[in-house]
Amino acid sequence: MPLYEHVFIARQDLSNSQAESLVEHFGTVLSDNGGSLVDSEYWGVKTMAYKINKNRKGHYAFLRTDAPATAVQEMERLMRLHDDVMRVLTIKVDEHKEGPSVQMQKRDEREPRRRN
Repeated sequence: MPLYEHVFIARQDLSNSQAESLVEHFGTVLSDNGGSLVDSEYWGVKTMAYKINKNRKGHYAFLRTDAPATAVQEMERLMRLHDDVMRVLTIKVDEHKEGPSVQMQKRDEREPRRRN
């Protein structure tokens, strides 16, 4: 099955547990449609570059999935209809990298930047 990575932003007035329950909810949507949630990370409340629906901040969450395209389409459809989700980004990847995402790594653990 194809591998995907998803990032979504939820409203800032949700509690942390409500935002994390959204991750579980969308994971069950995937599993009900023949996919699986490989890994998920809750990144916390972050300030956005611009306002979205009059919100300056949002709860960020990251999902790694292994699912057929129909399951991903259904999950995205439900995310866009959900009142608490403001934005969704899905990309198809060739492989999932091991370990935490760059957002969760400490500055010392990251790979050095490319020098020109």
